[in-house]
Amino acid sequence: NRRREKGGRYTNNAGRVDLSQVSETLRISSEATASRDDKDRVREMLGLFNVAKTGHDAYHELAIFLRDGNHRVRGGVLGDAWGGWLHVSILWIEEPFRRQRHGVALMQAIEDEARALGCRAAHLDSFSFQAPGFYEKLGYTEFGRLEDYPPGHSQHFLWKRFD
Repeated sequence: NRRREKGGRYTNNAGRVDLSQVSETLRISSEATASRDDKDRVREMLGLFNVAKTGHDAYHELAIFLRDGNHRVRGGVLGDAWGGWLHVSILWIEEPFRRQRHGVALMQAIEDEARALGCRAAHLDSFSFQAPGFYEKLGYTEFGRLEDYPPGHSQHFLWKRFD
């Protein structure tokens, strides 16, 4: 019941990869405590694949922090710039410092860094219980929504073109 598809993949009749065709020296292992080196290798190899396919080889991790007088992190925004786009992965501000425009300042700072790196747009996601309305006020537009994730909530996907 196995068949070989274009590209050399073996599948069963259900269209799933037939792992019995994988070399006996390879095995699938679920590792909740995988080393940072192993996870970095997977990321690096995907990055190299992406560069080979797109020709876009400039990748920059971005990290901007809100620090107090003792240099303690009270908030921050993390993301990366690649392929002319900024991807904002995390924006967080400690509770006592929210609603004081620090989020706006952090977003402006990461967008400015991305523009300086040649980015022309940004994308991010936010849960309904987080801040999709905040991002819309900054000019982001929703382009997708995953309902009932997590149950009772939704995940919003937003983007913004830089002027």
